[in-house]
Amino acid sequence: MAEYSNEITANLERADDSMQVARDLLEKGHYDVAASRAYYAAFYAASALPLGKNIDPSKYSGVISAIHREFVKTGKLAVTQGKNLNWLFKLRGVGDYGVIVHVTEGEAIRTVNVAEDFVGTVKRLLA
Repeated sequence: MAEYSNEITANLERADDSMQVARDLLEKGHYDVAASRAYYAAFYAASALPLGKNIDPSKYSGVISAIHREFVKTGKLAVTQGKNLNWLFKLRGVGDYGVIVHVTEGEAIRTVNVAEDFVGTVKRLLA
């Protein structure tokens, strides 16, 4: 873990920043962007987790694959955590690229809650 300690810290700081922005945007009614920021909070945390095992995925898909392979399949993360990460990614697409379809208030609230739970779980695993 020491090999990537700076990267882990930087990713967790970005996760915290994105969580705060997601909460602020949710409070202001910007549901599409709140969902996007919530996803990125979870993604930054997810990026830190493999580094703790000295696994350095070079691509987005590598991070998600490593999360499922090294953490969900081994039981270190609940299956629901893996599914939630996939769901956050899907909803981020709606928030970022949806023209007619938008993230609802309820979905935005759920994205923030799911991302907060994911980030907290990652921090506990890395502690």
